[in-house]
Amino acid sequence: MKDFDGAQPPPQQSRPASWKGTNPALAVLGVASLLLYGYGLTLEGTGIQYITWFIKLACVQGVLCSVAAWLVWRAPAARRTLWLVVVFAALFRLAVLFAPPLQSDDIYRYIWDGRVQAAGINPYRYIPADPALAHLRDEAIYPRINRRDYAPTIYPPVAQAIFLLVTRVSEKMTWMKVVLVVFEGAGLWALAALLTSFGVPRQRVLLAAWHPLLVWEIANNGHLDALVIFFVALALLARHRERDAATGFLLACATLVKFFPLLLLPALYRRWDWRMPTAFVATGALAYVPYLSVGFTKALGFLSGYAAEEGLESGERFFILSLARQMFGPAAVPDTAYKLFALIVLGALALWIVFRRDARKDKGGFARDAAWLAVAFTVLLSPHYTWYFVWLVPFLCFVRGLSLVPLFCLTVASFVLYGTWLGDKPDDMLRLNSILYLPAAALGFIVWLARRVRRQETI
Repeated sequence: MKDFDGAQPPPQQSRPASWKGTNPALAVLGVASLLLYGYGLTLEGTGIQYITWFIKLACVQGVLCSVAAWLVWRAPAARRTLWLVVVFAALFRLAVLFAPPLQSDDIYRYIWDGRVQAAGINPYRYIPADPALAHLRDEAIYPRINRRDYAPTIYPPVAQAIFLLVTRVSEKMTWMKVVLVVFEGAGLWALAALLTSFGVPRQRVLLAAWHPLLVWEIANNGHLDALVIFFVALALLARHRERDAATGFLLACATLVKFFPLLLLPALYRRWDWRMPTAFVATGALAYVPYLSVGFTKALGFLSGYAAEEGLESGERFFILSLARQMFGPAAVPDTAYKLFALIVLGALALWIVFRRDARKDKGGFARDAAWLAVAFTVLLSPHYTWYFVWLVPFLCFVRGLSLVPLFCLTVASFVLYGTWLGDKPDDMLRLNSILYLPAAALGFIVWLARRVRRQETI
């Protein structure tokens, strides 16, 4: 039987002997991480001292998670180990769930959008500060909405539908976070089921379940990336079971929560199949129908304004472009050239994935292909915010061997982007992005070099 990356697993007798202390060691690591989550909630303030301590704390939690992942990766499948993973994952989230969001106020826009829809108003029609919505304002939600004075909502239709349904039960911030954590938990269950289908112990879901990025950004900050994890995980599971229409529907739902998952289409597409892309397009079209009363362009919300605000149109937010300009001069590399370069890289990677010869032989290779597409897009985009790296975390479960190291490093190091609290000018972003991307790139190069040497030794 082949492992999920298409490689022949080693014979049973060659596997490393399991260490009897795996579960006690996991328990110690779990307790240490849990204490750090509690300590993280005691940090107060908004200045240099607070954010510096938080970044350090989160990175220490990342180190603890990496040690736990190493233990789980080497250990044979065991029900007690899986239960330890599940119990501590739940405790981590409970530790921060009922505290106010520490680093983000996006969740208040989710609740506002649900409230606006419940009043029978298209959420893309008005900005929150518009007089037409004055009767919906309160002291708990409205004052905390970011960009309320100039930006309509940016969130796509599936996210809007979920906001509406959740807020019809309660408009409390904690209730919204509870629902998002439930979605995340269902997504982690789907990842565990997929690992089992690939012949891999389910306990390796620890790589995602214990990752501090998911705990802080979903359970505490309440980001809708939990919905992306849920729909992408189900789409991967449907793809494995060759349910093409379901794959297209679920991937479209993920894309209509946050547009990034569109990039996974080539990895989940089975060559010459028409049902998956048809379901994808049909789902997207139908989801927008209830919101087209404002016109299609306006139904895209604050998307174009956000791109301009975050420096995506000017190119000043792209790390690789900024690095090239630092080396060769600002005029040497125009932003249009970089955008063309990024499109060529992503297009070439997508075509290689769709048409490579072993696409059908590698039974679980689509999950790894999706991982590399997601990583390539994220690095080329170089997002401004830590939570934009959340969607990469579930793919850690499917990247094997040394390749896991640079990707894990990248996801943990994304916490340094909270340094933008202290300044986000071009020089600040270049420094922060250098800390984020260059170590991961160096590790990736070392892994590539080690594999190349190993292949030459086996020839």
